[in-house]
Amino acid sequence: MGILRNKDSDDDQDMMDDFHFPTSKNALIIFVRNPELGKCKTRLAETIGDEAALEIYKQLLFHTSNVAKSIVADRFVFYSETIQKNDLWEDAIFRKKLQSEGDLGEKMETAFLELFQLGYEKVVIIGSDLFDLKPLHINSAYQNLNTHKVVIGPAKDGGYYLLGLSQMNNTLFKNKPWSSSNLLEETLDELMENNIKFTTLETLSDIDTYDDLMESSYNKNQ
Repeated sequence: MGILRNKDSDDDQDMMDDFHFPTSKNALIIFVRNPELGKCKTRLAETIGDEAALEIYKQLLFHTSNVAKSIVADRFVFYSETIQKNDLWEDAIFRKKLQSEGDLGEKMETAFLELFQLGYEKVVIIGSDLFDLKPLHINSAYQNLNTHKVVIGPAKDGGYYLLGLSQMNNTLFKNKPWSSSNLLEETLDELMENNIKFTTLETLSDIDTYDDLMESSYNKNQ
């Protein structure tokens, strides 16, 4: 049965979610923030304002949704605050859930654990902050999980934009400097110290600041 519950779902929908059976060996988790004015892309908003930052984030969500639609996997959207109905995440394509309480590590750990308990063999998580994310990055992660236990997509800011696992590894989500420039380094050091076979993907830049936006493919396509 599922670990996470949907806040705005009725009992019948909750029961349907709990009895979900995988249609693929692969699961894709997409962590998103609810697109609300003043509550997303706050660092970017310091330069371009709340309304412009919200519009950029909506475009990021749209891009991420289109990328995810092309992936052969069961796709799960985990909302930060409340589950939204009739939004760009189509119910026929995406299963909708709510992120758990806690820091980012606890939220990710809970989501991974739920999907592995449902029977998935390869689970990949992405955020919704990259205009440069392409289907090939996610497909490459699944392919690499055939021979590696962990796949990481490094971000230029010292974090990572993708994490893929072929089995549950709780230590990856504990005692980490989330949202810091040391996250990737400490995660890779831990993997090496524990002799866990891993590989990394192409390094990409997520969109947190105005400089990130200007360096991304968004700016190049304007």
